[in-house]
Amino acid sequence: MNRLHPRIRLLWMGRAVITAAVLAGVSAVAVRFVAPPWVPTLTPAAVFVGFAALGIVLAVLRYRVWRFEVREDSLYLERGVFTRVRTVVPFVRIQHVDTSRSPIERAIGLASTVVYTAGSRGADVSVPGLGQGEADDLRERLKRLAIRSESEDAV
Repeated sequence: MNRLHPRIRLLWMGRAVITAAVLAGVSAVAVRFVAPPWVPTLTPAAVFVGFAALGIVLAVLRYRVWRFEVREDSLYLERGVFTRVRTVVPFVRIQHVDTSRSPIERAIGLASTVVYTAGSRGADVSVPGLGQGEADDLRERLKRLAIRSESEDAV
């Protein structure tokens, strides 16, 4: 089983800290303008620290669980902290494969491989947190395997 690049944790932790900052801002507005004065409230700093800590812990746990493997006839993915999700994508179902890089992913040298499948609405699978070369290699490998399985399936 393959693991994601360790830098993906930085991306996930950064998102958690940004979310915590937004929630702290919302709580500051709520304390100031919405909450009655007799209701005990948390300070925005406490909200920020609590949500940032929770997000960082979840990012570490998410990284520990995330796995993928290119098998003989399918792509296998395993992920999920609270709910484990195991996905098998048969090569014959693959329509096309992309590599994507958001601006933040480019800044930290990561990419994602996105696999689009046939047969259902919005059926795409993403493998995040790969190095640029690794994402390109995975895209090309899946493309070759999908083309090969298509010709085998037609026989």
